[in-house]
Amino acid sequence: MGNKTTYDGKDVAISFDGAKCIHSRRCVLALPNVFQANVEGPWINPDNASVEDIAALARECPSGAITFERHDGGMDETAPLVNTLFVRENGPLAIHAELAIDGKAAGFRATLCRCGASQNKPYCDGSHVASKFEATGELAAKSVEPLERQNGTVTVTAFANGPIQLEGNLEICCGTGRTIARTQKTVLCRCGRSSKKPYCDGTHAKIGFKS
Repeated sequence: MGNKTTYDGKDVAISFDGAKCIHSRRCVLALPNVFQANVEGPWINPDNASVEDIAALARECPSGAITFERHDGGMDETAPLVNTLFVRENGPLAIHAELAIDGKAAGFRATLCRCGASQNKPYCDGSHVASKFEATGELAAKSVEPLERQNGTVTVTAFANGPIQLEGNLEICCGTGRTIARTQKTVLCRCGRSSKKPYCDGTHAKIGFKS
């Protein structure tokens, strides 16, 4: 997968992967002078803002569609100190960690489908909107012990016609940021039909889910 285009500037290069984009529009709203939607020709102009502003914006892109590489000797993006997964209301799973997805290094940010309708699984492509997927992001918290380590690689395995397994230190949060679980291994629904969302309950097998 992948549809990455790189726009090179004097002090920083910005890469955009259209296959990962979920159109959260943070880029065009926060830095409209850099990310110029609905224009002819190149729509990303790295020289129209400071490197620090571009780096900060890229780190806030939930899907990892926007990444950057500095030419000024400054620090590129690094793995977070705390790995997190946010369960979005009626939407995807937004994960921030050093990622390995289906055996390949996958950067630090991704949004994973949980409605079952994405045409770009395991990534979200926005299909939850058209399919009118409904699933709360405000989940009950469980009493959990702190992890001895909060960062490190999180391995994501998308099982054929089944759920997503995540292995590694991970803090699972509701959409508004409240921690609901801490885990080193969990299996999450991606067919959209589990009665225990965001966790898998085996419904994918009953409904004949195809990935």
